[in-house]
Amino acid sequence: MNKDDFYYLGKIAKPFGSKGQVVAYLDVDEPLNYKKLESVYLDLDGEWVPFLINSIEIQTGQKALFHFEDVTTADEAVVYSGREMYLPLDNLPRLKGKKFYYHEVRGFSVIDAVHGNIGTLEKVMELPRQAMLQINFGGKEILVPLVDDIILKVDRKKKELHIRAPEGLIDVYL
Repeated sequence: MNKDDFYYLGKIAKPFGSKGQVVAYLDVDEPLNYKKLESVYLDLDGEWVPFLINSIEIQTGQKALFHFEDVTTADEAVVYSGREMYLPLDNLPRLKGKKFYYHEVRGFSVIDAVHGNIGTLEKVMELPRQAMLQINFGGKEILVPLVDDIILKVDRKKKELHIRAPEGLIDVYL
């Protein structure tokens, strides 16, 4: 297994109490959907190690208390502070319609409503203020801001992402 087989769930912040629980911050849209997890993977210096879960208590916002099966004291729990938690990609629920995971559309053809096929989606770049579609058009890079309004259709069977780029943007690159 390697990092490409997993998605980022969140990060362990610190130990909580004396029985080995840890406070973690979940980087997900719906934390309550994760309250029945049986295990997570921790990246321990490049090695993907599964941790079985005794219990999860979802707190306010993105915060949750995890109690791992083999972690029973605060001294054991402190070792995992700052560690990232991951889940296998097959744990992700299937999205429908115009919604997609960034990793899912990598390699899709990007079809603009005005210009037609404008290349292959290399990746979605997560920038501080705006996610961008990075598209390869015959060796040239095209960057298109990723906002809901520009996505027209996701055709998973044909591996196509249909968009309506802002007026004049594609012309700058061609």
